[in-house]
Amino acid sequence: MKIHAADVVVTSPGRNFVTLRITTEDGLTGLGDATLNGRELAVASYLGDHIVPLLTGRDADAIEDTWQYLYRGGYWRRGPVTMAAIAAVDVALWDIKAQRAGMPLYQLLGGACRTGALAYGHASGRDIPELLDSVRAHLEAGYRAIRVQSGVPGLDSVYGVAASANGAGERYDYEPARRTARPTEEQWDTAAYLRHIPTVFEAVRAEFGPGLPLLHDGHHRMTPLQAARLGKSLEPYDLFWLEDVTPAEDQAALRLVRQHTTTPLAIGEVFNSVHDYTTLLGERLIDYVRSSVTHAGGVTGMRRVLDLAAVYGVRSGMHGPTDISPVGMAAALHLDLAVHNFGIQEYMRHSPHTLEVFRTSYRFTDGLLHPGEEPGLGVTLDDEAAARFPYAPAYLPVNRLADGTVHDW
Repeated sequence: MKIHAADVVVTSPGRNFVTLRITTEDGLTGLGDATLNGRELAVASYLGDHIVPLLTGRDADAIEDTWQYLYRGGYWRRGPVTMAAIAAVDVALWDIKAQRAGMPLYQLLGGACRTGALAYGHASGRDIPELLDSVRAHLEAGYRAIRVQSGVPGLDSVYGVAASANGAGERYDYEPARRTARPTEEQWDTAAYLRHIPTVFEAVRAEFGPGLPLLHDGHHRMTPLQAARLGKSLEPYDLFWLEDVTPAEDQAALRLVRQHTTTPLAIGEVFNSVHDYTTLLGERLIDYVRSSVTHAGGVTGMRRVLDLAAVYGVRSGMHGPTDISPVGMAAALHLDLAVHNFGIQEYMRHSPHTLEVFRTSYRFTDGLLHPGEEPGLGVTLDDEAAARFPYAPAYLPVNRLADGTVHDW
C-alpha cells in the first residue's frame, strides 16, 4: 500500500509538540513524534520542506528501506534534528503496519516479554522536607521507583526541582522550559551541589528505607573526576542509577568514572544513534542507555541501540518526560514490553490539555506502564483540540557559573 499524504502538526497544549501524520491510499493513518525541546520548528521544517515531499507514493510497508533511504540518502547523517525527523516517519509507518495487522505494535516486535514496564517518577523539593513530601506523593500515586532531585543551598533554581524560586507561577507542562523569547539564565555551583546531594540521599533513605529504588540525574554538569567523586559518595545509598554525570560525547571520559565508583551509570539522553554508544557499551562503562525513540531514529533506530546494549548486558532506561509527546511515549512502551533487556521507563504524566490533543490507550497501574491492546500505537490526534493550542516560543534555561562562564545545563 502506497503513502498518499503526510502532514506536520505543531501544537502547544502546555508545551510544544511536533507530530507527523502519514496517510495511506486505503485511509489508514499513522503518527510519529518529532518533538525536539526548544528546537521544535527546526524539525518541523526539516520534515515539511525536505521529508514529506519524498514520502508520497512510497510503499508504506517498506519501513527498513524507508529508514535507510532517509538516513543514507540524505548524506548529512545523524544529529538530533535529522534523527527526530527520521524517527517520526519510522514510528508512523510502524503504527500503520500494526493497525493493518490488527494488533498492538509490541506484537509485531516479537510479543511481550513482561506484563508491564516498571516506571519511575520525578520527586523534587527546594529543600529536604519538601522533597520528602514529594516522594510520599509519588508513592501514593502508585510509583515504585523515584528519581530524587533537590534544591541546593545558595542557588535560586536547580534543574529538576519543580516550582523553584526562579520559576514561580504555572509550570510549562511540568518541565523547566519557559515561554520566553530568550532562554532564562540560572546560576550553578558544582562544589555546593557535591556537598549537598549526599545529605539528601541520606535523608531519603532514612525516611523510606533501603528497598525503594532511587535515581538521580546529574544533567551533564560534572567533570569526570567530579562525577567519580559523586558516584563514590552515593554508594552507601544504593542508587538504581546515577544519570548523565558528565557530558558523554567524550565516551572515554566514563572510564575514569567507572574506575572509581560502583554506582550504576545511565547515559545517553542527548544521544541519537547507536554509534554514540560504541565505546560505552563495548567497554561496559554504563549500565543503562537513555536515548528515546523520538530522538534516536524511531522504533527501528532505538531497537538497534537496545540490541547492541543487550550483547553487553546493558539495559534500557528510555528518556520519557513530557518533552516526549504521548505518541513517543506509546512507541517507547511497545519497545519496553518487547525487548528482553528492559530496565526501567521514565514517566511524567502529561497535562490534561496534552491528553485532549493526544488520546491514548496506555495505562499506569501499580507502578507499571502498559501500551494497551489497541491496534498500532494506540494514540489518536484530535485536530480540533490541537488547533486550539498554537505554537509559542519556549526555551530551556542556560547555566552560568558565579563568574559568568556558561556551563552545561
